[in-house]
Amino acid sequence: MKRVLPVVDSMAYSSTSKKQRLKDDASFRRFVPLVSITCLGVFLLIFLLRMNSSSNFVVPFSDEFDELLPRSYNRSLISRKLNLPKQNEFSIELEKRNQMPPRNLDLYPSLAKDHITVVLYVHNRPQYLKVAVDSISQVVGINETLLIVSHDGYFEEMNKIVEGIRFCQVKQIFAPFSPHVFPSGFPGVSPGDCKDKDDAAEKRCKGTPDQYGNHRSPKIVSLKHHWWWMMNTVWDGLNETRNHNGHILFIEEDHFLYPNAYQNLKILTALKPHKCPHCYAANLAPCDVNARGEGWDSLIAERMGNVGYTFNRTVWRKIHKKTSKFCFFDDYNWDITMWATVYPSFGNPVFTLRGPRTSAVHFGKCGLHQGHEGEKACIDNGAVNFQVEDVDKVANINSDWEMRVFENQPGYKAGFKGWGGWGDKRDRQLCLNFAQMYHL
Repeated sequence: MKRVLPVVDSMAYSSTSKKQRLKDDASFRRFVPLVSITCLGVFLLIFLLRMNSSSNFVVPFSDEFDELLPRSYNRSLISRKLNLPKQNEFSIELEKRNQMPPRNLDLYPSLAKDHITVVLYVHNRPQYLKVAVDSISQVVGINETLLIVSHDGYFEEMNKIVEGIRFCQVKQIFAPFSPHVFPSGFPGVSPGDCKDKDDAAEKRCKGTPDQYGNHRSPKIVSLKHHWWWMMNTVWDGLNETRNHNGHILFIEEDHFLYPNAYQNLKILTALKPHKCPHCYAANLAPCDVNARGEGWDSLIAERMGNVGYTFNRTVWRKIHKKTSKFCFFDDYNWDITMWATVYPSFGNPVFTLRGPRTSAVHFGKCGLHQGHEGEKACIDNGAVNFQVEDVDKVANINSDWEMRVFENQPGYKAGFKGWGGWGDKRDRQLCLNFAQMYHL
């Protein structure tokens, strides 16, 4: 028997089909806002998570940085050969960020042929950095050079201050192996580390004490680590400076520069080979940080200070050759290490050339070793009241002046055994690695 399909009224079918489509369209329209809200919520969640990760450090995705890396840059090779601490994502992102070109190239597309690069090394004292940056912005000739700001880790407020600079080319670099970047492992604090005067065998903890029996403090050792990493990176690691044969000026976040600092420095570095051929450097300030100069009509040669010091690649090579002395001397201060063991190893007195009137002043009251947290925190709003006179606004060094030499000055010398804080074998090995990482 043939199966007979029922006959359907075409008009009725059309009406029913139309109603169904209208119903489906209405359902779809109700569904669209729900999907949109859900997607928006997901994107917002991802954004917030990214904003709050890595100490609120927001950086482009890794592949965006990878396009900026030089072909010779091979992080895995360096880490493998030197057995560096295993990097976390934050450390890797900071290291990639260091390869980015300077900012403000649109405003200052070229550097003066005889420019002196300025390196400002900072920690986490924003109240001081604001004063330092403001003083640098008033320095005559600063727009012709490159300012490199070296951070001991990453701190958002410090980063924002530097990002606001518009008076010259500026490049930021961040110490990727800073203890501040490793919250749960070396070079930061490891769970099994010894503390204070712990007996490693008795407590079954990790660490080598210094000469006074004290174990490492990550916040303290970071001072010496940062300075040594910065020196090696600036002279031998950065595209912008590794072929720079001129002088480089080094200042800290609590140094105030007078408007004539850069112009005076150019005069001093030009006079040094003729007036003081045995001088290793030029300084903007006396080695006594409390002094403001003698006011004489003469140049001064004295022991090298730590405020506004400037030297060239020849001197850096001599320093680099003394890596072992620097890395094994038991003192967490980089400058005392240099005065007590590195400079004396050169064989001759290490003199620096300066003018009779200071062009830089140390103004910080809170040392980095004093801490900024807790009941014993050092509090200083960074307010300064320096009298910048007309003579400080223009170059005030005369090339016809004779030179006076200060010998047998007080201060740290060979024979001083150090203040300690630098006895852990891991810190010493990391220090050695910093000296090798650009020479593999």
